[in-house]
Amino acid sequence: MTILLSAGILFGCSADNTVIPYGQTVSLTDAEVADKIRGGWFAQTIGCTYGGPTEFKYKGGLIHDSIPVVWYDDYIYDTFIADPGLYDDVYMDLTFVEVMSEHGLDAPVSEYAETFANADYKLWHANQAARYNILNGIPAPGSGHWKHNPHADDIDFQIEADFIGMMTPGMANVSSGICDKIGHIMNYGDGWYGGVFISAMYSLAYVCDDIPAVVREALNTIPEGTKFRSCIDDVLKFHAMYPDDWKQCWFEVEKLHGNDIGCPEGVHNGFNIDAVINAAYVVIGLLYGEGDFGRTMEIATRCGQDSDCNPASAAGILGVMYGYDAIPEYWKKGAEKIADMPFPYTSLSLDGVCDMNMDLLKALVSENGGSVQDGQITFTVQKPEEVRYEQSFEGLAPVEKRILKKTFTDELELVFEGNSVVVSGSVVKTGHDDSPYVARLSAYVDGELVEKFSMPYDYITRKYEIFYRYCMPSGRHVLKLVLENPHPDYAMSATEMTVYDEI
Repeated sequence: MTILLSAGILFGCSADNTVIPYGQTVSLTDAEVADKIRGGWFAQTIGCTYGGPTEFKYKGGLIHDSIPVVWYDDYIYDTFIADPGLYDDVYMDLTFVEVMSEHGLDAPVSEYAETFANADYKLWHANQAARYNILNGIPAPGSGHWKHNPHADDIDFQIEADFIGMMTPGMANVSSGICDKIGHIMNYGDGWYGGVFISAMYSLAYVCDDIPAVVREALNTIPEGTKFRSCIDDVLKFHAMYPDDWKQCWFEVEKLHGNDIGCPEGVHNGFNIDAVINAAYVVIGLLYGEGDFGRTMEIATRCGQDSDCNPASAAGILGVMYGYDAIPEYWKKGAEKIADMPFPYTSLSLDGVCDMNMDLLKALVSENGGSVQDGQITFTVQKPEEVRYEQSFEGLAPVEKRILKKTFTDELELVFEGNSVVVSGSVVKTGHDDSPYVARLSAYVDGELVEKFSMPYDYITRKYEIFYRYCMPSGRHVLKLVLENPHPDYAMSATEMTVYDEI
């Protein structure tokens, strides 16, 4: 790849202070761009497969070097057939790509939100909470806001924003604008920042192969003073202090940033699906992998937690940076066998999305002052601009995690001290009736009715938590949950209660 500046001088990306030619014109051939797009999509799929077996099996701990990571020529094909649900961070991307392709670059956020909310695939955490919100009268962006979504800081949009960066070569601010629209469907604050940051790295990878520079410059999209910015700044600092010891870097970052306060499942627990710490693992993989495809995936995986999504993001960025042809054949053999096979819950295959990505990339380049002609794609490289400041759960800290294990068919009363509460649980089947039961509940706080809501037994449309409410007056509160339509073959199961208060 060459970078063509408007002055007509050719430059490559170097490690000095002018690593990225901001404000300058870059021209890439159609073939170069196609190679990068293919590299990004295939590498993301390879990375997801590579880390799949260890996903959330190592929580708050490293995967020891003595534990092998399985790989063989047909591993991607075998996994694709046996465990299609593993690829949620790919088929979610494909959903949004299809919406943009069908409804245009200016497709309203409601189109993206309704399409993913009504899809047949299973979702978890911020995505599932957003799906429930959208299906029950809380549209985007409210569906992702932390007061409506206890998982607002989770990794969901971070693992779904790859496609945005792959469509916006060198145009990190165009990427951030798309992220603003789509990312707030399911996330807010640090959860949104994860997608902004990852997509900015993809955008810059089109025009720069200096990995530390790509990380540093993409981070300029994230406001100072946020938890996300602080964490990635620390990764960069500890990488400079321990350039040959990724485990020491991991340990130092874990000490400072390994504690989740948002996702109720992760509070006072080793489980951490927060975007912040998992983005740190992506960056650790990129920095210490030093451009080596296998080493980058291995480190991002061995950091633990969401160990399929993190190597997927890291590998995808390298795929765009170096192109498909540069990915070692060792990793590509299995991927080629699924290249024309549609992903679960979508009509798109890897080959298909690469073609669609190219069409949308050309449209976005043209719409943003670039040109597409004579086999050349020309665009102006944008200096990343800081997006707006927003933080979830600001001023709150968990003060109690109570195991409940209570099943009720009429009502449940809970007393707590604090200003915010989340009750985890679900509808459970106790008999043999297979009719589609939807529980209807009323919630009272200190004797006042505060909410009426439904909870489907159906897993696809389920409510992720029974009840949550933030920022009440601090003090003693009595929560009463009343099941309004009891059924002889179903019950409500309340598993845990997480209580927060002002810091």
